[in-house]
Amino acid sequence: MNDQNKNRNVLSRREFLKTIGAAGMAATGLTACAGGGNDGASAASAAEIPADRMTYRTNPTSSDKVSLLGFGMMRLPSVGGRSAREGNEEIDQEMVNELVDYAIAHGVNYFDTSPAYCRGKSERATGIALSRHPRDKYFIATKLSNFAPATWSREASVAMYRNSLKELQVDYIDYLLLHGVGMGGGMEEFESRYVKNGILDFLLEERRAGRIRNLGFSYHGDVRVFDHLLARHDEYKWDFVQIQLNYLDWKYAKRINPRNTDAEYLYGELRKRNIPAVIMEPLLGGRLSNVPGTIVARLKQREPEMSVASWAFRFAGSLPGVQTVLSGMTRMEHLQDNLRTYAPLKPLTEDDFRFLQETAAQMMRFDTIPCNDCKYCMPCPYGLDIPAILLHYNKCLNEGNVPESSQDANFRKARQAFLVGYDRSVPKLRQANRCIGCNQCSVHCPQRIDIPKELHRIDAYAERLKQGI
Repeated sequence: MNDQNKNRNVLSRREFLKTIGAAGMAATGLTACAGGGNDGASAASAAEIPADRMTYRTNPTSSDKVSLLGFGMMRLPSVGGRSAREGNEEIDQEMVNELVDYAIAHGVNYFDTSPAYCRGKSERATGIALSRHPRDKYFIATKLSNFAPATWSREASVAMYRNSLKELQVDYIDYLLLHGVGMGGGMEEFESRYVKNGILDFLLEERRAGRIRNLGFSYHGDVRVFDHLLARHDEYKWDFVQIQLNYLDWKYAKRINPRNTDAEYLYGELRKRNIPAVIMEPLLGGRLSNVPGTIVARLKQREPEMSVASWAFRFAGSLPGVQTVLSGMTRMEHLQDNLRTYAPLKPLTEDDFRFLQETAAQMMRFDTIPCNDCKYCMPCPYGLDIPAILLHYNKCLNEGNVPESSQDANFRKARQAFLVGYDRSVPKLRQANRCIGCNQCSVHCPQRIDIPKELHRIDAYAERLKQGI
């Protein structure tokens, strides 16, 4: 589909505002707050989080009543207190159990995992935590994450699917996704992963047999794959589709990276077909909770009692047709803050939407690298901590600590902040100067970043700072 045709399908601003208005007016079957009431402001500022006011959305095909807040099991806590995606620390199962128990007690019932998460250990930890609860208290979403060519055969892909059932301790999966379609080799890779080997036909048969209750896909990268799969919706009958959506990507995803697709288009295409949307990256890999100070001040001036992150979650959750919004929650405070946003949701007003679009326009002045810290680029064969390098650069850029010239008024302070922070964030043996340009990382990046190019640019910049030039 060419850009001209795409633009005709993108929601107009007026249509979006009309959509937002409908969402705020109430409820029909799409939105229902258990326990009644619409005063999200009081819930957001209260110290105690209500256990009976979660906002739910109903899947039109399965009639599942799904919590608007979905628990993403990608960033589970480790025994060292960090995310288990980092380093070699084991998952803190006791803490995972505690988080899951608290989430279920407060109305969360959608848990999203993958064989690829937490170095292959997320499904097992998820299964242990959830199996302690009645099966009708939760929906499990997992993925066929057959990224490596070695897993593209029918036998290997079927084995991965069956292992998910075993690890999750279930005999059926509520939501099964083709993982990351459009990544890497685009349409050709999609055909090899799911079509030529008969795996898509196999999954459709598993859905007919009831071992998969809902079948969908998560999209990254080549929009031709997205368009192709939606064009065949009458044949495949997708029950849901997972897309990246947030107030920055709504109109600026393509400007951030020309190979990405604006969320406005993706969402609009799903709405035309009445396909429920599951939202990933509502915080854009944490970038929308760690915004520049000027943006923090702007958000706090408008809603002093609300967290910076809650604005992004309200944006995603206010859209009709959004079934659930995923958040990878490592610590209890993350979970509690998100519960305050969605128990119940205070939908965006038209003025709120305009305000966030103006905020997004201001944020586009910061030329950050679109890294979402997903770690699909890892491990690096030469030991680099790629996400930490890119995120350190973004952090310094947002905080004004990337001086353009040694003549800048704050050069010495910014230089020290960049270099000292670099050494603290990334061990020297894992910094950008170790990159040899093998490019084994870029092919796995959902944001399609030219990672070696960015690493060499950051390394050259750090060297100039060290020399004071």
